[in-house]
Amino acid sequence: MGVNTIYRRDRVHGIRPRQRRRARPPAAPSWSDAPLDPRIRVDDFHIDTFPTTNADYARFCAATRYPAPEHWEKGRCPRELYDHPVVHVTWCDARAYANWAGKSLPTAEQWEKAARGTSGRTFPWGDQKTAAKCNVRETGVEVTTSVSRFHSGVSPYGVYDMVGNVWEWLATPTTPGRHELRGSAFTSHLFRGVPAVANDASDSMHDDDTGFRCAVTPEQMLQRKGV
Repeated sequence: MGVNTIYRRDRVHGIRPRQRRRARPPAAPSWSDAPLDPRIRVDDFHIDTFPTTNADYARFCAATRYPAPEHWEKGRCPRELYDHPVVHVTWCDARAYANWAGKSLPTAEQWEKAARGTSGRTFPWGDQKTAAKCNVRETGVEVTTSVSRFHSGVSPYGVYDMVGNVWEWLATPTTPGRHELRGSAFTSHLFRGVPAVANDASDSMHDDDTGFRCAVTPEQMLQRKGV
């Protein structure tokens, strides 16, 4: 058994995918609220500290000529939104970005462990229902925010926005043509963001409150390094 690792991204801009830094929490089982088999061993993985930002996605579109999100005027994201999570992306768009970056969308188990740690916290910050620690409807912001804004709401591994801001696409399918979403958004009530509770949607769905982040396994890391 190896050490479970959480992939950290230490800045929003200016760091290429091969230059990210990593943190290494100790190996331990993750916990879930599911009634069956609540202790689940999660293999080694890395996960982005922040959701994929508009600036990240713009680099992808420029490098691959991939279509920009429909709400970007003339295909360009407003500069004031560079460090906000990208939205209006389908599951297929999110997967295309992850493939380009040499990563993948996180599974439900990976995402939940990164959000709750090994002690099974109700929320990333603990068990308290504190809307001020995230961007949800009760917070009253009513739009996306910078992915690094809510410092007090980070998970045990230092991962931001695991509750609120935008729903996040996952690799885990629910039925053919549909995949899980977790985390809730600025449009959702706090209770919808409990990390153990899943949502799902059609792979072709896109909205102003839906984005994603990426994960990567040690094997993918070696492939990116050409080993």
